[in-house]
Parts: sequence; C-alpha cells; structure tokens
Amino acid sequence: MKNELRHIKMGFNNCYLLEGDKGFVLVDTGFDEQWGKLENELIAAGCLPDNLKLVIITHGDIDHIGNCAKLQKKYNAKIAIHKGDLDLAQKGNFPDRVVTNRIVKISMLIEAIVDKLKKNKKSIPIFIPDLFLEDNQKLNEYGVDARIIHTPGHTKGSISILTDKGDLICGDTYVNIGKPGYAPLAQDFDEIRSSMDIIKKLDLTIVYSGHGIPFSSDKLSKIDFTKTSHLK
Repeated sequence: MKNELRHIKMGFNNCYLLEGDKGFVLVDTGFDEQWGKLENELIAAGCLPDNLKLVIITHGDIDHIGNCAKLQKKYNAKIAIHKGDLDLAQKGNFPDRVVTNRIVKISMLIEAIVDKLKKNKKSIPIFIPDLFLEDNQKLNEYGVDARIIHTPGHTKGSISILTDKGDLICGDTYVNIGKPGYAPLAQDFDEIRSSMDIIKKLDLTIVYSGHGIPFSSDKLSKIDFTKTSHLK
C-alpha cells in the first residue's frame, strides 16, 4: 500500500499530508488565517476536492482546527476527531492548562500563544465533526496504512497517528522547539507521562510534532519527564 508523508510547514505550527492508494488524508489544518498557505500546499501535492478522503485533527486547539469549516465546504471533506475534544473543537472552549517552566523561553512563548488562543477562541468558523476516532482504529479504508493512538494529556482527546513505516504524527504530545521535549502545557501532565510511556514502546522511526521540526525516535529515550515546577 502506498503510504507517503508530506510535512506542511505553516510557520510556528505544522500540518501533515498522508498520500495513500485512494487519495489523501490531511492531519491538522492550521489557523484560519493560514488558509491560503494550506490550500496552496494541498494543490501542489495534487490533493483536490475529489481525492481528500479524510481530515484528522490531533486535538481541538484553534491552531489545528482553524480551517476545518473551509475544508468541509470547499473540499466536501470529512473531519475526524476524538470525542474527548468535541467541546474544545466545536465550541471553541479553552480548557484550563498547566504550563511547565522547565524551559523559560518556551514557557514565555507558550504563555503568549495561550493568550492568543483564548482571545481568538470564538473567532474560528464553527464546524461539526463527521467522525469520532478511537484508540487503535485503523485507517486502511481511507487508503492509508496507519492507526490511531489515543495519547491524552495535552488535551483529553489528543491522538497520534502511527504509520506502518514507523512514522508518528503526535500532535502536541511532543514538541521540538530547540530540542525535543514533551508538551509544555497540558490539561493533565500525569496523562502526558502515561502517553509518553505508550509512545516509547512503539516501533518508531521519525516523530512529527505539531510544533517544531521532525526528530528521530531514538531521542525519545533522552526526554526526561519532570513533574516538579509546573505553573498554573
């Protein structure tokens, strides 16, 4: 089965495009003001309304769901999320998060982003998800040899996508800003740690995060989880 992964750099955030035998599966959609960039990337890859089979949302923050409504309208795309993030994605509700101060520069950056998310949470076009994804659900019916892994922590409904080649699209469970690390903000850092344990047991090659550049899976073992000094 054909299974190619394209990294779509949107600036601070990332989207990913999986090409399979039946067409394309898009993972995350960026901010709504990034629509032009996203559509240009889709067209360049040959992803058109007739072959975009599914849009998967790793979690419901607005930098990941901003173009869902446009994709439903213009591409007739089906949007799939985990039910745990339904309120976050559909209503723009921004849940309380805990921010780690393990890296001061990242914390300052994240706090600025959180402020932006809170201010703009109700400005994104509302959409209704078409499908709900479950842990270990396979994506073969969409032409992609991959499966869903529920990796909560950053949000309750955070998911990752594992391809048969060992590529892991992990949403914001891991980020690679400066160096690979776990999410600098989360609804539940105990769940982050549990999700990290699940991911470390997988047979992986490359990790593709929602923010920063991809990194090799051997770096996962070097990421230490430190629960101390988490800030509300």
